[in-house]
Amino acid sequence: MSLREDIEILCKNAGAAAARLALADTEEKNRVLLRIAERLEAQSGAVIAANREDLEAADLNGVPKTMLDRLALSEQRIALMAQALRDLVGLDDPVGRKETWSRPSGLTISRVRVPLGVVAMIYEARPNVTVDSAALCLKTGNAVILRGGKEAIRTNRVLVDLMKDALEDCGFDPHGVELVESTERESAQILMTMRGFIDVLIPRGGKGLIQSVVENATVPVIETGAGNCHLYVDEAADLDMAVKIAVNAKCSRPSVCNAIETVVVHSGIAARFLPMLAEAMAQYEVELRGDAKTCVLIPTAKEATEEDYFTEYNDFILAVKVVGSISDAIAHINKYSTGHSEAIVTENPERAERFQRQVNSAAVYVNASTRFTDGGEFGFGAEIGISTQKLHVRGPMGLAALTTEKYLIRGEGSVR
Repeated sequence: MSLREDIEILCKNAGAAAARLALADTEEKNRVLLRIAERLEAQSGAVIAANREDLEAADLNGVPKTMLDRLALSEQRIALMAQALRDLVGLDDPVGRKETWSRPSGLTISRVRVPLGVVAMIYEARPNVTVDSAALCLKTGNAVILRGGKEAIRTNRVLVDLMKDALEDCGFDPHGVELVESTERESAQILMTMRGFIDVLIPRGGKGLIQSVVENATVPVIETGAGNCHLYVDEAADLDMAVKIAVNAKCSRPSVCNAIETVVVHSGIAARFLPMLAEAMAQYEVELRGDAKTCVLIPTAKEATEEDYFTEYNDFILAVKVVGSISDAIAHINKYSTGHSEAIVTENPERAERFQRQVNSAAVYVNASTRFTDGGEFGFGAEIGISTQKLHVRGPMGLAALTTEKYLIRGEGSVR
């Protein structure tokens, strides 16, 4: 049997499971989530053992240390994953939400939220995404097909097996959670073309992965993840605040999509601020790359290229750009950004408002770190991704993002 045939069978099985999940009530779905949490904790040893093998293989293959951090699981991280499942149980289920109105024609129309159906995920080396994605899909009555990166394949097998067991324990079809076990690039390419079997495909990962999905998929795609995020330090900024925010946004976890990659600085405060920034970043051994003005004020900085300003480093590297006005800052950000998250530090309310209005990204902050772009921080619970597009959903994607609308119409022999 060919790989395409294998994946088509997987999709058909997921579709059958989705039909049953769509009819489940909230209590039934919550029972599954709680059972997954129990199994996750009970089998943490097996999960960590598999993860250790993945980490060793990834290290031998030269995976950067910042990416190894995203791959690694520990007892503490597993406990957090289990708690996230329990937190999800406490969130409102959007499925079945309804609004109803009547028309002069005699029709009664209801708009109700329903599951999407079969959701496919293509993502990289983050095994927590395996559980988070499946949990969000199950809570909203969707089946999910997971195609993770080769770096996490052993961990993902154990995680998916325990989730299948939890589904079966609760009387559901275990095919509600499926894993594409082939890590060949061809398997991702095939999954992207399963039109008629997959209702929506969500990629999570770096720019290359997302671009490949967007350009090659024949199924509907929600573009997520790539985070070339910016911090603009305005002429009216509190510079100590700006340093604090820059350090948090870059250094707290540089491998995630809501970390900043470029600091844009107003020329009026550059001479004071940039040495402060350099001193703070040196404590984390951050490599600075800047334009000509930056290199004069920070002699240790390397000269930035055009490509640097387009790059999501996912590392302790930070680009710097000095600009003459807020207009220049906004133009720079809108040119190079991936539309994820941007921030301004300023004490000027008019500039803050202008920045938020004109910057074309999903999340735009004033005097706060971009690291807050997260489903949990926004009060949505776990997230399936951060959408950087404008159709269907934008920003952190919680439960409601995994549903769509359906119209239910009643009449009494009504004709038009």
